[in-house]
Amino acid sequence: MQKAMRVIIADDSDMMRERLQQMLCNITKVELVGSFRNGIETLAAMRTLKPDLAIIDNKMPGKTGIEVLKEIREEHFSFKIMLLTFYASDLYRNQAMKSGADFFFSKVDDFEKIPEVIDEILNI
Repeated sequence: MQKAMRVIIADDSDMMRERLQQMLCNITKVELVGSFRNGIETLAAMRTLKPDLAIIDNKMPGKTGIEVLKEIREEHFSFKIMLLTFYASDLYRNQAMKSGADFFFSKVDDFEKIPEVIDEILNI
């Protein structure tokens, strides 16, 4: 039997974290292991919890999602990272992908694709 995918979410918006939590609850084989509201807490949690997937907002207090992403990749953690943002310009997309993001989603245009991508990761 396949073990559950361990996921953390990070967003400074309570509403966005709640939406992500609800979305994850509807996906079998996913276990939410942490929910965080700033980049510093998120980075610490990623180091200690070592999730299979981290869904992180780019614009958070303390450290941005891209700063968190760069640090975690410099430490050679290989779990999947999905960066979310309201500012989905090509500049941010390129910066995120160059920094090691596995996925880059606009909260406006791509939010509903998250479960689909998680299913794909689960089936690899």
